Amino acid sequence: MTRGLAELIDRADPGLPIVQEWIAEAACLVEILPCTPAAGDAALLGVQVTTRSPLGAICHGTGGILVDDGWLRILGAGCARLPRSLPGWNAGKFPTDGEGRAGALLIADDVVGGFFALNGGGIANCATGSVAYFAPDTLKWEDLGCGYSPFLCWGWSGRLAEFSRNFRWEGWRDEVRALGGDKVIGIAPPVWAAGPPIAGRSRRPVPVAEVWGMNGGASLE
Repeated sequence: MTRGLAELIDRADPGLPIVQEWIAEAACLVEILPCTPAAGDAALLGVQVTTRSPLGAICHGTGGILVDDGWLRILGAGCARLPRSLPGWNAGKFPTDGEGRAGALLIADDVVGGFFALNGGGIANCATGSVAYFAPDTLKWEDLGCGYSPFLCWGWSGRLAEFSRNFRWEGWRDEVRALGGDKVIGIAPPVWAAGPPIAGRSRRPVPVAEVWGMNGGASLE
């Protein structure tokens, strides 16, 4: 049964202030993007999670969150700089069960074509309720062994730099800052193929939907 805004918005115990407290202790730059009230309401209705939870709070109260100069993009209600809402981006991405529940929920992505998903049972070899990472160098899903809230804190704890070390190059920040939230950096040869270090490969902005269709989406077949 679909719940309305009155049931989903928790004014007594909202989750967004907790997320903001976590961000205040971040080890890297974290930017909360604004959203319009209409976009926030639409996103919350789409995910059907209350604003007491960090997931619902981010969908309702933010246009998304950019971590480490935008290397990691955490999806929310969508906005001009990150023009993808979490429910909109997920539409049709994962098969659903008989009750309409998707097998996983894409919650974030990085600028080199890596995707983060909260597993609802649709990603093999990953625990249900755990965040999985689709790695662009292996084209496989990897279980990160944590849920949504720990994933957020991991993202801005400083450990993202080590996690992404093999995908970064000198001067990456300037390229990433100029990148729109509906794009990723297409690398040729791709990072899963043999070739020189990424600094020596061709790089250009490409639509994130195109990369999902070629890599992430194909991994579900």
